[in-house]
Amino acid sequence: MKISAENRTVLLSLIERFPLQRVVMLGDLVADEFIHGEIARVSREAPVLILRQKTKHIVPGGGANAANNLADLGARVDLIGVVGEDEPGDALCSYFAAKRVSTRRVRRVRGYTTPTKSRVLGGLGHGHLQQIVRVDREPNERLSLRFRRELTRAALASLSPATAVLVSDYGYGAADASEVRRLEHSVKRRMPLTVDSRYDILSYNGATASTPNEQELEAAFRRRIDDNVQLLHRLATLLLKRSGLEALLVTRGREGMVLYEPHRKPAPLSIFGTDQVADVTGAGDTVIAAFTLALAAGASFLHAAMVANCAGGLVVMKSGTATVSAREIEEAIRNS
Repeated sequence: MKISAENRTVLLSLIERFPLQRVVMLGDLVADEFIHGEIARVSREAPVLILRQKTKHIVPGGGANAANNLADLGARVDLIGVVGEDEPGDALCSYFAAKRVSTRRVRRVRGYTTPTKSRVLGGLGHGHLQQIVRVDREPNERLSLRFRRELTRAALASLSPATAVLVSDYGYGAADASEVRRLEHSVKRRMPLTVDSRYDILSYNGATASTPNEQELEAAFRRRIDDNVQLLHRLATLLLKRSGLEALLVTRGREGMVLYEPHRKPAPLSIFGTDQVADVTGAGDTVIAAFTLALAAGASFLHAAMVANCAGGLVVMKSGTATVSAREIEEAIRNS
């Protein structure tokens, strides 16, 4: 993505306003666990590798990763969600406490399993680590309607000082379309309300914008897009109209992004930086965090998409679930 001098000035001024923004982040809080080890030998019990564990750490994933990106971009974050009374839940709360992100509106629920994605990576000696397996630990059932309504009330109570609302729906029940309608009614377009829904994007109506990836768009309409750009445009335009969105930003991996707005031609954005990707884990969370924060700072949808494209291009060059800072984006824009 090339950035003109005029756009560069606008983008840099937006980033300067990031610390003035306060974002309510409502959604599914996920723990991303990384286990690193050295391949020792092949097991005698079965034809599998034995890994000698070296390190283990837990970082925010899912909606928690979106909140983590917001914080590292300089915003104040009101974090709203649920974790269990377990090790991953403790780790997430401790992580955010160390970053001075308040968790007072994060419910600790006995018997609830904090959604956890454990990635086991191994290598030989000092060689490059490769992911060997991923183990997911999930709640036995979605959160009840009572808990969802408690979270919605907490979000509503946080709206007064906020400049944007971000909803991250990973399917675990902390947010759903019916409860978000109550938020939309209260926001009344006073501030941007963005939605990132992994499995249910067709159910969300009336939000400001959404940032699905191409695979999520395919799943929603049960159509394969592949390289059919015209089909991509048709499906995106249909989602835009059906959901009453003001903008739709579809991410396409190495193909970059496409921004859709009513009554405007699609605006494709080529990938920012190199297409030699290190890790795409959590990149969508970075994109919606940067997009939302730019809108909160007063960006047009196109300029917000440019900021998000830059953030996404930077974060995929990092290993694991990562974030980008406002300074990194600023330097990248200056050097683009």
